Order: sequence, then C-alpha cells, then structure tokens
Amino acid sequence: MDALRVGIAGLGTVGAEVVRVIERQQRTLAARCGRPIRVVAVTARSKTKKRGLDLAGLTWAKSPLAIATDPNVDCFVELIGGAGDPAGPAIEAALAAGKSVVTANKALIAKHGLKLAGLAEKHSVALNYEAAVGAAIPVIKTLREGLAGTDIHRVYGILNGTCNYILTRMEQEGLSFDDCLADAQRLGYAEADPTFDIDGHDTAQKLSILASLAFGTKVSESSVYVEGIRSIAPEDLRAAADLGYRVKLLGVAVRTPKGIEQRVHPTMVPKTSSIAQVMGVTNAVSIDGDGIAPITLVGAGAGAAATASAVVADIADVARGIRAQPFGRPVAKLAAISKAPMQRHEGGYYLRLMARDHAGTAATIATRLAEQDISIESIVQRQPERITDGNGKPAKAGPVPVILITYATSEDAVRRALQAVQRDKVISGRPQVIRIEKN
Repeated sequence: MDALRVGIAGLGTVGAEVVRVIERQQRTLAARCGRPIRVVAVTARSKTKKRGLDLAGLTWAKSPLAIATDPNVDCFVELIGGAGDPAGPAIEAALAAGKSVVTANKALIAKHGLKLAGLAEKHSVALNYEAAVGAAIPVIKTLREGLAGTDIHRVYGILNGTCNYILTRMEQEGLSFDDCLADAQRLGYAEADPTFDIDGHDTAQKLSILASLAFGTKVSESSVYVEGIRSIAPEDLRAAADLGYRVKLLGVAVRTPKGIEQRVHPTMVPKTSSIAQVMGVTNAVSIDGDGIAPITLVGAGAGAAATASAVVADIADVARGIRAQPFGRPVAKLAAISKAPMQRHEGGYYLRLMARDHAGTAATIATRLAEQDISIESIVQRQPERITDGNGKPAKAGPVPVILITYATSEDAVRRALQAVQRDKVISGRPQVIRIEKN
C-alpha cells in the first residue's frame, strides 16, 4: 500500500519527538499498520531553531493552514496548542479537505470538540486525540472502544502531574505549598504562571472530555465544579495520614440520580486504594462500570516521549484505516448534559476547624452539625504547642485545631453548618473542607 503521508504543525518538544519516533520505528510501524508512515511536511514558528532533526527532504510549509490543505498530505497532526487560531482553523480546514486529524490539544477538544467531531463525521475521516488526556495512558481508547459494551458509573483520576508532584512533596517532606511549587517550577514540572494547573482548570478540561466518552454526553467544561490545591496545608496531609487517607487533586465524573456530577477538587482517598499509590508527576484514571471490577490505568501523563507515544499510536490507527466516532457515538446521539449541582453532592467530609479556647465551643460546633443531620465518624483534637510569655509562664491559649470526619452527608448541609459555626464566632479563620472519595 502507499505510505500514509503525514504533515505536522508544531515542532516543539512533542512535535520533534513525533518526527524522531516515526523515523526510528519505520519498520515496526509499517509491519503493524500494513503500510509505511512518512512525515512529508512540517511547520513551526521558527525554521532556524536547533531541534536535532534532519528535516532534509521535507516540505517546510509557510503555515499550519498550508499543511492542512496540502493535497500531498493525508493526515494532519496539530501540536501547536490553544483553543483558537491557528490550531482551530487549521484542523477545520484539514477535516473539510477530507484529511484525518491527530491532535494533543485538550483545550481545543474541550471547547470545540463537538464541532470538530461533526466535521469528521461529515467527511468520513478520523479525529484522534488520545494524547489530549493522560498522554501515554490509553484512556480515550479504553472508554471509547475497549469498554464500548460497558455501562460506566464513574470515571475519576489524577489528571495533572504538577499538582500530584506538589502534594507528594508536601506529604513526604512536610514542605509548604509555596516551597513545593517553587521547586516544581525550577525542575520544569510547573509553568512560570502555574495558575491553570494548580487551580484545577487543566484537570477540568480533561475531565469534561472523559465524561463525554463515559456517559455519552456533550462535552461541557462549564459544567465542571473546580477547586485547586492552594488551600492545602501540611497539617491537612499529616491529619489525612493519621486517619488512613492521602490527599490528591482528583477529577471525578459520576452518574447520579440527580444528573452527571463533574467535579475537580482536593480529595481524601483511602491509602489502600490504587489511586492513593500514584505519586510524583504520574497520572492515573480509574473506571467503574457494570460487570467489571474497577480498572485503574497508571502512567506518564505528560512529557515529550509519553505524549509522542500517544500521537504516533493515533497516526498508526489512521494508517490502518480505523475510524472511530471521536466521542464514541455520532454527535447527534450525544445527550445534553444534565448537570448535578455541587450543593447536592453526597459523601464524607474532612473538616479542620481552629476552635477558640472558650467554654461551650465544642458543644456549639456539635449542635450546628446536628442541626443539619451531620453525623461524625471520628474527631481529633490537636494539642497546640505550649507557648510561654517572657517570664516563662503559660501565655493565653490560642485556637485549638479540631479535625472532624463526617459520615456521608450533603455539600449543602456541610456549608450551612459551617456558616452557622462562623456566625457563632467559636472558630478562627476559614474552615478547611476536603471531600472524601471512597473506593
């Protein structure tokens, strides 16, 4: 068969690695796909940048759009990033020209995936984006193809290596959030502006894609409740460890009687769970469904080699002639999402309160929780350090940390109870609230 002719827009660390992998694996890819794969055209912002690649014999296109519309290109690979120009218009042009598209662009898929999937259907071509979620972890294919006959109940996981690295260092070394973030930036695990990662938005985009695949709904990033990890303190991680938990930033999508619940937030998970064992920059996704034991996929969720591996696998599917529906079913069959309000979320909660050392404080807290029908599974009172004045005499006692673990209750009930406790002025500062996700 004729070679699959590939054009690549974007020659950053990932794009350059894709070129290397295709060159290095030429014989293996040809054997697996039944035809050779050849990179025939590339483009990037700088033609003169040193990349360690031999680009002799390849067409250097003047723009991504030029590759997308080049009749000598069969498969357009977009590795530019961003939800707008030039990535979006170039992908649309490629699909309209009857070319299959491979992309690692989670922002574009989360925002415009339905439109692009519709174009792919109309022109009978593939739109593959395995690298957009979890890089080398084959979670897209698992949900879309491997579990096509399974009714999925829940998909959740660690989808951001930056946050997992920070929480791992905080737990293992007792460091502050700020210190761990600075170290992550120094090592290249976090961007100079880490907001998108640490505030949960990167995870939210990935989760919205997984939810669509799992539940047959339209991608809806705006339906995801999002909290980041800035508020997590070392004392929370120590308390979690003492109670048999570990704190992870999770993206969770679950089918409930009230609708599809999509949420990103710091979460306590049992230390015995598979997801709790995932440390450092590693990612993991767990899937619960009818008739199967929970499945957990673990691997590198970022990095040039991991991302290039997923991109090349998608290109190989195009070479084989495989064309799956981008979201597992025709776009017309995707349901509008029925969003479950976060206030109705039900589960256990970890609460850390700085209780004032006054008579009746504990009774007041207990009363406010009882008023909302919140039952306490366990309570821990941390003894404050002994503080003395200049004469060595005990100083006036400050607030005492009180940690509560609740049985299953609603988000709304917890918020109402804590608002009442704050109005009673029996605690200092803002209560710390971390949700608990059971196995």
